[in-house]
Amino acid sequence: MATEIQGNKAQRLAFWGIPLAIAVLGLKMLAWWVTGSVALLSDGLESIVNVVAAIVAFVVIGYAAKPADAGHPFGHYKAEYFSAVVEGVLIVVAALLIAAEAIPAILAPKLPETPALGLAINLVAGIINAIWAYTLIRAGSALRSPALTADGHHIFSDVVTSIGVLFGLVLAILTGYAVLDPLLAVLVACNILYQGWKVIARSVDGLMDKAVPAEEEEAIKKAIAANAVGSLGVHDLKTREAGAAIFVDFHMVVPAAMPVGDAHDICDRLEDAIREVHAGAKIAIHVEPEGEKAHGIRVKVIEGLRS
Repeated sequence: MATEIQGNKAQRLAFWGIPLAIAVLGLKMLAWWVTGSVALLSDGLESIVNVVAAIVAFVVIGYAAKPADAGHPFGHYKAEYFSAVVEGVLIVVAALLIAAEAIPAILAPKLPETPALGLAINLVAGIINAIWAYTLIRAGSALRSPALTADGHHIFSDVVTSIGVLFGLVLAILTGYAVLDPLLAVLVACNILYQGWKVIARSVDGLMDKAVPAEEEEAIKKAIAANAVGSLGVHDLKTREAGAAIFVDFHMVVPAAMPVGDAHDICDRLEDAIREVHAGAKIAIHVEPEGEKAHGIRVKVIEGLRS
């Protein structure tokens, strides 16, 4: 239930990203239209990616929030990673489009027209993007949404790009070196390629069942150690992330004569403790009776959990 609520919140946020992305795209293309600047055009082309990415994120986050079914018994959480991969690919495409515009312009550079108006319009677009990027990154982290987080980081890279473009164009106007305009566009393309690579790498990592971050796993270990009273210990703790959900499984050793009901009570207590750390965590506990092999593991693991 907790992950479904998170998914609904993430989808609502993703929806508002669509009109915002369209508005920013309009402002940036207007800035290019009034100036003719190749650098401002490159900034606008990147915003086309933002619009497509916002639409993809909205659709995919909604799909990822669907409850588990017979065909997907572990849920649809990983769908968000595909959104992030698509966004990374789109970023690369945008970089290539920018390079195609900028490289020929280096051979025939010209200073932008009515630069003050164009720079002012682009500045407004950059401020909107900065606020929205901060909102998405913060919400993506809180809601454990890879799609929102990827979108936020991409938009933040767009903000950095806009700052560089504004600074460079001011420099080109003050010095009269028109070639700085297309050169800036090439630098923008290189920065976008780098950001696209980072987005794709993070998403592929998620698709490969990466473990939760070390500090989060440590919190889970502490919760288990504090609430495993009655058992003889645990071992083989494994975690993995899948979009908004995390999966935790481990083995719990109990006395051979312990009634099933008592072992079940300990499992309930452990599950509640882990979900206090991670609401909505999917937990699987394998209960095994005490034996010579299990006892040897027990001593080592209990010490490790309490360290």
